[in-house]
Amino acid sequence: MRTDDLVNLLSNQVTRVDRGLVARRFVKALVLGALGSLVLMTLVFGVRHDLAVVARTTLFWAKVAFPLAIAIGALLAVTRLGRPGARTGYGWALIALPFIAVWAAGMLTLDNAPSAGRWALVLGRTWRTCPFNILLLSLPTFPAVFWAVRSLAPTQLRLAGAVAGLLASSVATIVYCMHCPEMSPAFWSVWYAIGMLVPAGIGAWLGPKLLRW
Repeated sequence: MRTDDLVNLLSNQVTRVDRGLVARRFVKALVLGALGSLVLMTLVFGVRHDLAVVARTTLFWAKVAFPLAIAIGALLAVTRLGRPGARTGYGWALIALPFIAVWAAGMLTLDNAPSAGRWALVLGRTWRTCPFNILLLSLPTFPAVFWAVRSLAPTQLRLAGAVAGLLASSVATIVYCMHCPEMSPAFWSVWYAIGMLVPAGIGAWLGPKLLRW
């Protein structure tokens, strides 16, 4: 076969890469996972009765912004981890900064509170159940996110699994905010953080099994 014939043959076999496929898959996974968590939250816990009132406050949206910012950072990081050789860029900073900001806000809240009432701000009324509730609401988002990540080609499977688990739990935490009555950054900085980090740990454990390609 002549060189020209070989080049023509190879060029005829080229297929166009759909650059939007991965983005559409992640959108589908996150929307379906969030809807699943919302349905589960409504059936198991219910929406807080005063949601319409608290939704008008800055503090409520600060609570939602905490897991939302982590979700954005985790999404950026996991899509980068799924491309061999790609740098994660600002993903790690976007993940770390919300934790640092809420821990700082929690410390400031405790510093301004009377010493006798500080533990009440940290424990709230739901500290015993909050992390487990977030873990439960992560059940729909977890497989959805891992399904999306499998469409990539991660090489650091444990790290990619951890970030995928964090993405799933942060989306679940956004949904949980519509039920959770706690309004103290001192509470979120501990129990929301634990609730999001436990699925991240599970993701790190399952990553080599679920993301192998």
